[in-house]
Amino acid sequence: MNVSIGIPNFRAWTAIILHRPHDAATAISRQLERIGVASRTVWPELGAVDAEADIVFFDADHGYDGQFPWVAGAAPMPLVALLGSEAPGRVEWAIAQSADAHLLKPIGSAGVYSALVIARHAFAARNALKTEIEELRGRLRRRPMVARAVIAIMHTERIDEDAAFRRLGQMAMAARRSIEDTAEALVARHGSADDARDSA
Repeated sequence: MNVSIGIPNFRAWTAIILHRPHDAATAISRQLERIGVASRTVWPELGAVDAEADIVFFDADHGYDGQFPWVAGAAPMPLVALLGSEAPGRVEWAIAQSADAHLLKPIGSAGVYSALVIARHAFAARNALKTEIEELRGRLRRRPMVARAVIAIMHTERIDEDAAFRRLGQMAMAARRSIEDTAEALVARHGSADDARDSA
């Protein structure tokens, strides 16, 4: 997994500040404005339209379950937790939301840009890892199909298991497909041929 960090430009971004009217929300809004990020403060919950924002800053001190229009930990954008309390329950709740970065309250005149960069990178890395895990799980689910394809090649070409697996890899490279997709196609063809022979 390799996620490029680069120097991000946030000028086209929109941010939601999920916080009751407070100096903290105002300070974040001012910092966002300076770096070209449009923002809006909402409370107590995010609406469906808010889920289209590029990033959400949320008050972890007064947050609660059901505040977001998605399952905990499944935000479609980076999240930045705003923490004024270090009470274990509040920190644990922020972690359960999969916060990608955090800012300590009271909010000063700096810190938002760093939080944006860190949250953006952490969110991208988490999504890349999730995609990689899903792909690996998919490949694991299809391993029996690969085994069937190897057996079919062994029988058809009268070669041993190692040679059959190498042959399957060569077929996949030639077709520019994954081994799993190639195995699936081969087993389907082999099965059709067997059915034709059985019905003859």
